[in-house]
Amino acid sequence: MSKIDTMSVNAIRVLAADAVQKAKSGHPGLPLGSAAMAYELWAKHMNHNPKDPKWANRDRFILSGGHGSTLLYSLLHLFGYGLTIEDLKNFRQMDSLTPGHPEYGHTIGVEATTGPLGAGMGMAVGMAMAEAHLAAVFNKENYPVVDHYTFVLGGDGCMMEGISSEAFSLAGTLGLGKLIVLYDSNQISIEGSTDIAFTENVQKRMEAFGFQTITVEDGNNLEEIGKAIEEAKADVSRPSFITVKTQIGYGCPAKQGKASAHGEPLGDENVAALKENLGFPADKAFYVPDEVYANYKALVEGKAEAEEAWNKLFADYCAAYPDMKELWDTYYNEHQAEKAYNCEEYWKYEDKPEATRILSGKQIQKIKELLPNLIGGAADLSPSTKTYMNEKGDFSKENYAGRNLHFGVRELAMAAIGNGIMLHGGLRAFVSTFFVFSDYTKPMARLSAIMGVPLTYVFTHDSIGVGEDGPTHEPIEQLAMLRALPNFHVFRPADATETAAAWYSAITSTKTPTALVLSRQNLPQLEGSSKEALKGAYILQDSTKETPDAIIIASGSEVELAVGARAELLKEGIDVRVVSMPSMDIFEEQTAEYKESVLPKSVRKRVVVEALSDFGWGKYAGLDGACVTMTGFGASAPAKQLFEKFGFTVEHVVETVKSL
Repeated sequence: MSKIDTMSVNAIRVLAADAVQKAKSGHPGLPLGSAAMAYELWAKHMNHNPKDPKWANRDRFILSGGHGSTLLYSLLHLFGYGLTIEDLKNFRQMDSLTPGHPEYGHTIGVEATTGPLGAGMGMAVGMAMAEAHLAAVFNKENYPVVDHYTFVLGGDGCMMEGISSEAFSLAGTLGLGKLIVLYDSNQISIEGSTDIAFTENVQKRMEAFGFQTITVEDGNNLEEIGKAIEEAKADVSRPSFITVKTQIGYGCPAKQGKASAHGEPLGDENVAALKENLGFPADKAFYVPDEVYANYKALVEGKAEAEEAWNKLFADYCAAYPDMKELWDTYYNEHQAEKAYNCEEYWKYEDKPEATRILSGKQIQKIKELLPNLIGGAADLSPSTKTYMNEKGDFSKENYAGRNLHFGVRELAMAAIGNGIMLHGGLRAFVSTFFVFSDYTKPMARLSAIMGVPLTYVFTHDSIGVGEDGPTHEPIEQLAMLRALPNFHVFRPADATETAAAWYSAITSTKTPTALVLSRQNLPQLEGSSKEALKGAYILQDSTKETPDAIIIASGSEVELAVGARAELLKEGIDVRVVSMPSMDIFEEQTAEYKESVLPKSVRKRVVVEALSDFGWGKYAGLDGACVTMTGFGASAPAKQLFEKFGFTVEHVVETVKSL
């Protein structure tokens, strides 16, 4: 290990410690312990170019242990990604480019928003799957235009979280040879030694999953770390797991190897001692010697050469295969799906009762032709969620070109993998399960929203209409949960046209994820349904009066009840408006004028009908309105009986309107 390498590694440590100390908040332990492996990787084994952070064929690096964000920020500064010393000084401060955990889209060079432990592991698997699929689609002999690795670094906490086991089990099954996991094994967590709760042999677990396992005994030995990375790269048939044994808080005499180094500043005296120990001036904050900057600059110049070589390769590829260049442009055109708006075939449907999950499945068959880069699947439920793309093959170790993903019963990892596929670029992904199991996907759906990743979630069996499976499988509060997420569209369509609108909204979104919430039971095609559903809510059937006597607002399967109730009320001289509201979120994005035209403030007699919790409906029902909704869990019985038992009948809706 040369002197300049040692100084360059220690510069990462010093900057990380200073940033945490100045903020009086943060996690110095991981950056101090992992600095050597991160430097070795970024400097000598990873293809990346700070001058073009979005280069399509760059190696990806995800810091799954996002609490150690100052490690990544120090790397981004030293490698010239645009983060300045001032940015490091503003760590964890308002509007800074160095927030407490890495945020995708906020800081250049951050590939994924991380923080919830293990999430980065799942997203890394998704990125590796995306690379494998795109390589299978585009690469030609002598033209490996998609050929890069996905590296992910995390610690004991990431390995304890169940999501990592879910994701790595699938990664091993799929033989993702371009996935390399760096395990910062320091055997310390917040409460102390990991022995109090975590004594398994992690390497044996990873071996059982199908990974190549490699151990680096000295986490400061660059040569040993480099050898392990190259050994990992050489095995293209299996993903690799490199255990790097480190000491948390390395270099700080009073904190090294102790739990107190994990999540609190080292303290001024300890920072000074750290610097002295590492050969840096104790009295200089955020100090990096000129020769260290010069070393990083030289490393960066070498990185640019890798992209230049790829650019030439890609240009030659495009000349040799112009049809593939055209396909490439289609894959990377985020506006490709907008063509569906004026496509008659896209909006066509059979005029017969069908479940919206079945209608969604038919829509997927249309979309798969419109979007050749559509890829997705279910958590072992595609026959039920109707998400299998006919004649498009299964993504597997033997066929990475397949577009149907089989996630197994792994909902949490599925959602993280979906995020990773979308973050990689070039693909449009969807994931699917029963709506009641959206609970299992929620943490990753939340990350989709935070990152602005337009992943599509297909949730079926959306209410007590599930029937005989009973309350464990009948979602009640899940719609309210997802509606509460900022930057997240929840779409519960009532018929074929609204289902087509829901899918159109999802596949044309560029910054917002979408959940399609679909029925198990058949629903009729409704007179008056239209593309207006794209506005979130619209007048399905109107009163003949200038001011309606009342408004019935419904979504999904209950819109049929609202229409039936309107017809019965008309017989008694009560003239109501029926508003279908498939998406509260999108309706709230409309102009005040449009919202007033649909739900005029002057009409205070309003009834909401939805076979789920009423939570969130108060703003539309108002103080003078009423809700026909669920107030408890469902039951096990045929769906028709359950709807009658819980008051979801035309008669009850009529009575409720009249009671106002």
